[in-house]
Amino acid sequence: MKLVNVTNSHSRLVLSQLESTDAEMVKVYTAGDTLVIYTLAPNHVEILLYNEKRTIRNSEVKEILQHFLNKLPANVYNEDQIQTLDSEGLIEISIPKKAS
Repeated sequence: MKLVNVTNSHSRLVLSQLESTDAEMVKVYTAGDTLVIYTLAPNHVEILLYNEKRTIRNSEVKEILQHFLNKLPANVYNEDQIQTLDSEGLIEISIPKKAS
């Protein structure tokens, strides 16, 4: 699966996230019909997957999560503390950072 960075096409969303949350960085990607919003904050990382056309497959969730985990230093998070919330066409993955 290929993630394509489309952050520039979603400037309103990015600006809104930066203004109304503790986010330090927001990037938006597409993976086919699935929109992926990656948010980096001081104490956590959030990954939101959204697809209004179909249900997001578990294999997609695992692959996208692994893609972003590979970009984080392993000593920044505990894998057993990662939480996933699943609802119709929307999946939110929360990765708490370790206290420094």
